[in-house]
Amino acid sequence: MRVELGDVGYWRHELVHCLHTTAGVMLAQRGLEPISVLGAGWGFHYPGDLRREEYYLPGYADSLFSGLAPHHDIHSRWHRPADAEEGWRQVRAELVAGNTVAVAADNFHLPFRPAYRDVHTNHLMVVHGFDDEAAEVLVADPVPPAFQGAIALEAFTAARDSGNPVKHDRDLFFTANPIGNRWLELDTSAPQPAFDPAFVRHVLAANVGGLTDPADPATSGLAGLSAFLTGAWDRIGAEPEVVDEVFIVVGPVLASTGLHAAFLDLAGRRFGDVRLRELGRRVDAVAHHWSALRIAVATARAGRSAAVPALRGRTARLIAEYEGVLEAMAAHLSGVSPTVRVPAFSRTSRC
Repeated sequence: MRVELGDVGYWRHELVHCLHTTAGVMLAQRGLEPISVLGAGWGFHYPGDLRREEYYLPGYADSLFSGLAPHHDIHSRWHRPADAEEGWRQVRAELVAGNTVAVAADNFHLPFRPAYRDVHTNHLMVVHGFDDEAAEVLVADPVPPAFQGAIALEAFTAARDSGNPVKHDRDLFFTANPIGNRWLELDTSAPQPAFDPAFVRHVLAANVGGLTDPADPATSGLAGLSAFLTGAWDRIGAEPEVVDEVFIVVGPVLASTGLHAAFLDLAGRRFGDVRLRELGRRVDAVAHHWSALRIAVATARAGRSAAVPALRGRTARLIAEYEGVLEAMAAHLSGVSPTVRVPAFSRTSRC
């Protein structure tokens, strides 16, 4: 038997990793515009639930896509089969039913990944078909170098059943967490909001409120972000694991920031509003601060204490950029729709 689901194509944004890329491919295959969905949410939330996965999203272990798309009625569910045989049987049945799925995999066993036979890591990709006679599986993985096509079922199974061990000093960040044949089911069946000016105003107001007046300032919003980074720099000299923690946590924050910049730019172009495009430009500047900070942390492993002053300085600039763009968003909302209530903005203490 052979199954190949249609409308599976390439989607990627330069500041995202496999979680958002996989989500974008699956959403587009279901007729949704990835930027308008994945780019709507912008905030910070880290309750300390660190997981060594490239597709990690703080606070959303059970429904990753709910966290990716907080302004949409989209859900996902992890399936954790008992073994490789059951895992393939479940994925195959889902494909026969006409649904693409996302699977966790170890890049070490995937022939098209640069890490093949070299580095273990916890990756995510889309499966859109299979060929029983050829013993092949059809996968889509736009993460560079980008691959869409058939791989041997044997390699696919090895990647999904991997223990994802740490074997040498190149196995960084996303190891020491067995793959476990996990696969992700996506539900987009509910009606979704239209991408129109009213939705964009709703998104802006909700995001500004979430960052400036979070329900739990210790873990969320700009206050939680500042507390997380300040605490990390206080601990990093004595605790080498802080390098991995910050690198992993910052990944999805960087991705969502880059996507939100693209969301605002798309809205500005589509609705002829240059003010939204300017807000997008300012959010993009925040994203590049995150990118620099993440690189600085990743390269600080050997000289952690010496790196602290520079990390604190980068953090101060990052927080200042957030404060500026949030003030600009609040001003934009006040000018566009006086009925929108934006929480009072209070400056966060600098790191």
